[in-house]
Amino acid sequence: MKKITFLFIMMVSGLSLAQVTFNPGIRAGANFSHFTNKAQWYSYLDFDYSGNNDARMEFRNKTDVYLGLTGNIRFARFYALQPEINYSRQGAKLDTNINNWNGQTLTASYVSFQLVNKFYFNKFNIHFGPTLEFLVEQKNFDASNEVDLGITAGAGFDITEHFGVEARVKKGFVPVYSFYNDHSNITFQAGVYYTFTLKK
Repeated sequence: MKKITFLFIMMVSGLSLAQVTFNPGIRAGANFSHFTNKAQWYSYLDFDYSGNNDARMEFRNKTDVYLGLTGNIRFARFYALQPEINYSRQGAKLDTNINNWNGQTLTASYVSFQLVNKFYFNKFNIHFGPTLEFLVEQKNFDASNEVDLGITAGAGFDITEHFGVEARVKKGFVPVYSFYNDHSNITFQAGVYYTFTLKK
């Protein structure tokens, strides 16, 4: 009985592997990013940068771009594992009454590695997975950490066999900016993707 079970598992595994396909692709689009949390402090305990007792700082959306390379490994009609390498320009815009900081743009650019699980429902797909990001550029602020670990989730739609649109939310868990509080990355992405078919 054990031998029969083993042979059955081997046959199913062989059939599954025979149906696996690999298709490289590209993705690009717009980032709408900001840092989480307001920067809060108490003027009677710390230096009051604003010159009044109602100092405030909030992080608003910053619009920028992302682009990347993908490798879609299709294990079944309904499931694929998609490793990605992306370049993503993120950050935030300051909304504050602190001196001349209002409207200033904080930029944090990353090279990221993502392992995306994609589940297909005809032309629609939903996807999620972990992301590991390395800071390669920062402007107008000093980053607390140069590595960010997070998760991404979203949905896509195949307009043609090769071309589609997607939307994602990406949330970082490691503080990127520590100004009186810890602030982490949150990014909404909207863009397109194109998948190439390799010749057999």
